[in-house]
Amino acid sequence: MGTKDKLAHMKMQIRARLGVMMFLQYFIWGAWYVTLATWLTKSLHFSGQQIGLAAGTTAVGAMIAPFFVGLIADKLFATQRVLALLHLLGGVLLFIASVQTAFHAEYVLLLLYSLCYMPTLALTNSLAFRQMREPKLEFGPIRVLGTLGWIVAGLLIGTLKLESTARPLQTAAAFSLLMAAYCLTLPDTPPLSREGKFTIESVFPKEARSLLRERSMAIFAIASFLICIPLQFYYAFTNLFLNEAGVRNAAGKMTGGQMSELFCMLLIPWFFRRLGVKYMLVAGMLAWVLRYVLFAYGNANEHVWMLVLGIVLHGICYDFFFVTGQIYIDRKSSLALRAAAQGLITFLTYGVGMFVGSWLSGAVVEHYTTLSAAGADVHSWRSIWLVAAGASAVVLVLFLLTFSDKEEGTVQTAEAAGRIPVEAPL
Repeated sequence: MGTKDKLAHMKMQIRARLGVMMFLQYFIWGAWYVTLATWLTKSLHFSGQQIGLAAGTTAVGAMIAPFFVGLIADKLFATQRVLALLHLLGGVLLFIASVQTAFHAEYVLLLLYSLCYMPTLALTNSLAFRQMREPKLEFGPIRVLGTLGWIVAGLLIGTLKLESTARPLQTAAAFSLLMAAYCLTLPDTPPLSREGKFTIESVFPKEARSLLRERSMAIFAIASFLICIPLQFYYAFTNLFLNEAGVRNAAGKMTGGQMSELFCMLLIPWFFRRLGVKYMLVAGMLAWVLRYVLFAYGNANEHVWMLVLGIVLHGICYDFFFVTGQIYIDRKSSLALRAAAQGLITFLTYGVGMFVGSWLSGAVVEHYTTLSAAGADVHSWRSIWLVAAGASAVVLVLFLLTFSDKEEGTVQTAEAAGRIPVEAPL
């Protein structure tokens, strides 16, 4: 085997190892998070407010993650070792959480787990980028395996009918321990710099924060924050809703959202040229409104198609708004500030926005919950989904009336496709 063949073989080997890392990373999240509300309701009989707060623990983790990554992984320890430790702790915490029956103990354990898990999303991306010569070309095919991991987890949990049990958490805990061991076999990725003090400036530089002074960026940031509030209704309560509606293998069917996400990702460059930033973002928000209306009036019988379409709309909901938004930020920021600007928007959306959304969605579900004669919770799902649809519509209208981007439509197809940063398959 010649030198070129050896290098090509080593490159393929590293790609395969990184692909396995991504598969395990998102299998873990997909295994427990999607069905959390169903388990907490059917087995532990928690209230809607409690379920919202439990689902919102990942948002707290997302708010803390940038500071953790900036301090620990960038300046102190090798990335693969930090990943191994976090997944080890996460596996233990998730297993202990799976045997709890009281809300306060459950909440604290899920919060501690999220503080361990959420930083690993950025760390796996960082490790992968460090092992690539051309990340724009190499990262996409590897990251897609993460979405595949999420899909496989949903199909497994749904097919085995484990949604209302603690088994999804225990499955995720077991795979967390497997991931911890696997991380120790990954290529060595030492910290980039041990020099200088850690400050908020090193996470969100002043120059990145100053981008929000520009009117279009400020409106985009505010709209992104606001749309994440009704968005949490879907993430926290869809599986519970589908199960109560009588949909079979709800977790498996929900993976259709991730499948459509992969398909819509391919369409983004084509639509980008024809619609531009503003109307791509509008299309994404409009899809959220339509999804919630479909959920409000769909059922598991003659209108089951409405539920299926609502799930499949996830590709447009996520890709057209969040991925397009990431491309927009990438275009508006200088090369040196792109990572910081993306981190700031992620903090405002997946962190603060979803945290507020978890509280509000829980409060709305609690408000529209009554007790049956047998003492079981009965949810008025139509009212719940119409509240979510109304909130999404308000954000859509405000954005449509206030946002403008003079450079709309100037992104070339190749550039847009090359800069698409594939994030968590939510």
